[in-house]
Amino acid sequence: MRTSVRRRAAGSQGRRTGVVVGQGIAALLATAGLMATAMPAAHADTAAAAPAASDTTPGSETDTPSLVTGLHEEVAASGTAADAARGHLKAKKGRYHIADTSAKDLTSVGTTTEKGGKETVRLQQKYKGVEVLGGQYLVRMTKKGGKRAVTGTSGNYFTKLKLDTVTPKVSEKTAIERAVGAVSTQFAGGLLRAPAKGEKQAEAEFKGSAGDVTILPQGTGVLTRHITVTGTNPADGSPVQQEVYIDAHSGFPVMQYSGIKTFGATGTASGATEGAAAPADASAAAADQLVVKGSGVRYNGQKVDINLYKDTKGLLQMIDYSKRAADDSPYEGPMIATYDARGREAGSASGVWPTGVKYFQPATPDLGEEYTNSGAVDAHWAAGKVYDYYKNHFGRKSLDGKDGYIYSLVGVVQNGQPYNNAFWDGSKMVYGQGGGDYRTFSADTDVVGHEMTHGVVEHTANLVYAGQSGAMNEALADYFGNAIDLEANGQSMNDPDAGLLGEDLCTTLSPRECALRDLNDGATTSKNFIGATYGGDNGGVHLNSTIFSGALWDMRQDLGAELADQIVYRALSAYMTPLDGFTEGRAAVIAAAQELGVTKAQLKIVKRSFDAHGIAPGWEKALGVDTDTILSKVNIAGTGVGAGGGKYAVSRSNEDGSEPYSVWMGNTTGKGQPQLMSANNGDYNVYANTDGKTVVWADYSSTGIYIMARPVKGGIAKVVDGIGSDVNGLVVDGDWVAYTAFNPQFGVTNVRYVNMKTGETGLVDGGRPYNISGLASIKDGKIAYAKVAPDANGNMQLGVEVFDAVTGTKTQMPVAGDVMGVGQTAITDDGVFWIEDKDLTDSGKAAVRRANLDGSNPVTVTPEAGADSLYAYTLTASDDAVTITNTPPATWWANDTMAKLYQVAPDGKGGPQRMSCNRGEQALGVADEGQRVLWLDGTTGYTNLVKRDRPAGKC
Repeated sequence: MRTSVRRRAAGSQGRRTGVVVGQGIAALLATAGLMATAMPAAHADTAAAAPAASDTTPGSETDTPSLVTGLHEEVAASGTAADAARGHLKAKKGRYHIADTSAKDLTSVGTTTEKGGKETVRLQQKYKGVEVLGGQYLVRMTKKGGKRAVTGTSGNYFTKLKLDTVTPKVSEKTAIERAVGAVSTQFAGGLLRAPAKGEKQAEAEFKGSAGDVTILPQGTGVLTRHITVTGTNPADGSPVQQEVYIDAHSGFPVMQYSGIKTFGATGTASGATEGAAAPADASAAAADQLVVKGSGVRYNGQKVDINLYKDTKGLLQMIDYSKRAADDSPYEGPMIATYDARGREAGSASGVWPTGVKYFQPATPDLGEEYTNSGAVDAHWAAGKVYDYYKNHFGRKSLDGKDGYIYSLVGVVQNGQPYNNAFWDGSKMVYGQGGGDYRTFSADTDVVGHEMTHGVVEHTANLVYAGQSGAMNEALADYFGNAIDLEANGQSMNDPDAGLLGEDLCTTLSPRECALRDLNDGATTSKNFIGATYGGDNGGVHLNSTIFSGALWDMRQDLGAELADQIVYRALSAYMTPLDGFTEGRAAVIAAAQELGVTKAQLKIVKRSFDAHGIAPGWEKALGVDTDTILSKVNIAGTGVGAGGGKYAVSRSNEDGSEPYSVWMGNTTGKGQPQLMSANNGDYNVYANTDGKTVVWADYSSTGIYIMARPVKGGIAKVVDGIGSDVNGLVVDGDWVAYTAFNPQFGVTNVRYVNMKTGETGLVDGGRPYNISGLASIKDGKIAYAKVAPDANGNMQLGVEVFDAVTGTKTQMPVAGDVMGVGQTAITDDGVFWIEDKDLTDSGKAAVRRANLDGSNPVTVTPEAGADSLYAYTLTASDDAVTITNTPPATWWANDTMAKLYQVAPDGKGGPQRMSCNRGEQALGVADEGQRVLWLDGTTGYTNLVKRDRPAGKC
């Protein structure tokens, strides 16, 4: 029996440690693809429930109000709605504080027209012609009887931007290289793995494509190059589409998140060579002649009508033209097309079209069992139901509101095996092929409705798919997917299983056992909100979604389906903007309800629904911890923490997160004030570490990446090494520094070492294209690391090795030949620790092993199986204790599946104990002296550097 229904299917994203959470836009920008619990909205501290008529809610990081309601201010009825909206903002400059309302810097994204003459204009903020991420402002109007009046506004317009230049120093080529390097590191995972005998080492083959220069609206603004990196996860074959933002001054990846919107937790398509548009031979046919009536049987045994199309050759194709009017041109109006992608890899279908993919082409109008089992019948039929729902209830024409085509790819696989998931990639739905415990993922109407609703969200509020806004994106997809499912299948909300999603996907389990989520699970911010990394569930987009969707579900139960759906859709289409979080979502729904004329009693129900789920202004402040906070609100991501000799070193930004990262040092006891170690030079100074005598870090600049060092007791910072590609994992002890460098030529990583006293440099493994090394630690000039290298027969072998940089000798640790993966090393005065994985079928459990420096006396510290076994992902050690980051398999999400720290004695006696009982993800643990451990913790809704001097025990 599963202990949670908030789970995700296999095929998860790779994890990379790094914490970032926080209030406002800083939380989003500080993610760099790593940890961001919240990504609360840009004005989460001050946003409140929708105000009374003609009232204004201010923003906290901008002078422009976040919400204005109850207006009736006439504007010019002639001209476009966008012109009228801009004219209103210009005329009311004292209210909105928008200096430039020209079409150049306040560009129309589009105008939505709804029943009753309602118009909503979305305006995109630009600064000196450069787009501002999430800078959208909405103007709501009515147009009746030849008159037009503004009724309200909402959104994010950032007034504090002030950039000297919008010309990047970093070239597009360098930005792509840095982005690909960052994604390659992200998906490298916690272990090095060797291929099967006779096979080649799996490589992370990613490609980057440059988008527009973009301003991240953090503080006075951060100029970035937006790079989209696509490819396939080498660990499991799942599709990868990472949105990476490279700081345009230094080249550091300041933000990274997945652009794939999956049903389970885990751009415009091009190259559609088969049927990407309406068939040319149909151009002269009337709409009713385009439709061939067919039938098919859904997975649940229901026989349904299926609309097909017959081409000029007489072949039937799964294209539905039935939604268009009889006098429409075949090239206008909606078209629903279902493609046969069986056996195609999921990675080949994300953002692109698999080569040669074609429509399903049944031989007769009566579709046989093959079309049921493939999921084609359900996908095609349900897509029509989704179209009907949005058209009938809201007058919306298709996903884009313009009767754009609706594409579904059915039956993709992952490494040739069933892909138990589904996703929207920005242009189409992609459904995984069933097998084993799961049917094809189109088999449940709420999955189809969910994925297609992602398309609706993308063409309305376009909520950024990370952190809180991403959780709202998921919540809205779940809410409408569920509503569509209930309507299409005639299920009552009084049914105990009515709130389940994905309940029809399993071949043997009951609906409640099968469901991936439950809108009626009672999740609240105080009990269930979990800090998550961007490497894991994009900052909690699925994990935290039912907190918000649960509030909407409660409202639907109490207000009735039709009224609740109208309120939620109006909030989505006319109030929400890309960076909104839970508090802004609440305000949008309440404001939409007021606009639609609900009674006082009904409005009370709306507010009560959010209150019951803990969504109220300031909710983030109520989350508590059992740790000592050393530095709060460091506003960083993916940069690491170092400790040793009673000192710590960590990167830090300013309060609003707009300042490039600088390196700070302090006492691990928390006493005294931290000291600035790096220059505040506009570069990103990251991956800081210290042995208590020297602080080292990497300086990312437009000309390269420089390894810097500075004595703790004072003195100037100096360059000790330099490299052009991505780096991570800096370690230091005495005169020696080591780090992992990404080699873009061969697509591998190697550990490089530097003697700061003599200038000597080298690679521990020789740097040959078939050698891979990483996960290093250092002590007294001895560097321990994990490696993959060929044996005498050319077969790739795993190992753990200690390289003595003084003598040049190497010592092998006792890693058995049947080991399938090795992980992070930690070297102490008298031994070496490492992670070792022999069994790849145990969902990621791994042992922690130890041996003396000469490789003798091997000991199993924690076993791979049994009572004290852990999902060991990384580790850190002092002479007195080993601290292990435990990351359970990402098949379902709850607090106890987040990364947690466990500590154990060096000999393993007594078993592991929880280091802290904090709720949320605990990342980048680093040992100091004794049992003291520091890490970046996101439980409070911020990124805090915390510590404990001893384990908390059992939680």
